[in-house]
Amino acid sequence: MLTPQNQPIVILVDADACPVKAEIYRVAERHGLKVSVVSNMPIAVPRDPLVERVVVAEGMDKADDWIAERARPGAVVITADIPLASRAVKAGASVLGPTGRAFTEDSIGMTLATRNLMDDLRSAGAVTGGPKPFSPRDRSAFLSALDLAIVRLKRAGFAAV
Repeated sequence: MLTPQNQPIVILVDADACPVKAEIYRVAERHGLKVSVVSNMPIAVPRDPLVERVVVAEGMDKADDWIAERARPGAVVITADIPLASRAVKAGASVLGPTGRAFTEDSIGMTLATRNLMDDLRSAGAVTGGPKPFSPRDRSAFLSALDLAIVRLKRAGFAAV
């Protein structure tokens, strides 16, 4: 059984198009946490024994599957992918979007339904626009949310590596 006493905090990053990787590395270093940077293609990562580059096979959802298989209580998953966020929340992970938005059991159902509705509208030819540009405010909100998520996990008994 997974308990805080035998599971370290880990950060799992859906790295393709993630705009906050540098911030993740900084926060992880400060807290002494392992980071797995998951993508379909090699991505430059710091030379740090706590940062692991994971390159999965090309294909739909391969990176998502790798992350979802490792999502658990004590893991922090960073993703903008709503279906992956849903899978990670269901596995008990703390889940954050790159804007600092926390996905929780209370919010993920409506978020997933909205995402699916927008996807259906786009498939039907509706012009729905895209996400707003990533801003310095988003970066700041993300840093605060990541630090808060880690502090909560430490208070719950999870530890650094």
